[in-house]
Amino acid sequence: MATIDEFKKIEMRVGTILTAEKVEGADKLLRLTVDFGPKQVAAPEEGKSEVEGGADPTQVREIRQIVSGIALHYAPESLVGKQCPFVTNLEPRTIRGLTSYGMILAVGI
Repeated sequence: MATIDEFKKIEMRVGTILTAEKVEGADKLLRLTVDFGPKQVAAPEEGKSEVEGGADPTQVREIRQIVSGIALHYAPESLVGKQCPFVTNLEPRTIRGLTSYGMILAVGI
C-alpha cells in the first residue's frame, strides 16, 4: 500500500487534449498531445529572457506528448478538446518508439 506521504509526491494537473491518434501497429495505444497551459518559467535576470527568441514567457504553452493504452475504450476523435486529469511528474517512458511524458487518469462508465 502507498502511504499518504508517497501519494503527496504525485503531481496531478488538468490538461486539454489537442490531438489524439492511434499508434501504428498497436491495438491499445493512443498518442495524445496535451496542453497544460502557460509554461512555468523562472523570472529572468534583468535584460535577459528565459525563452528562446525573446518570446513573451506568458504566451509559452506547456505541450506534452502522452502515450496511453486506452484505444480500446476511447475513439481518438472523441478525446480532442476534452480536459482530463494527468499525472505529470513521472519519469518519461518510451513506448513503441514514442516518449510519454505523463499518464492520463481515465475511467469508463
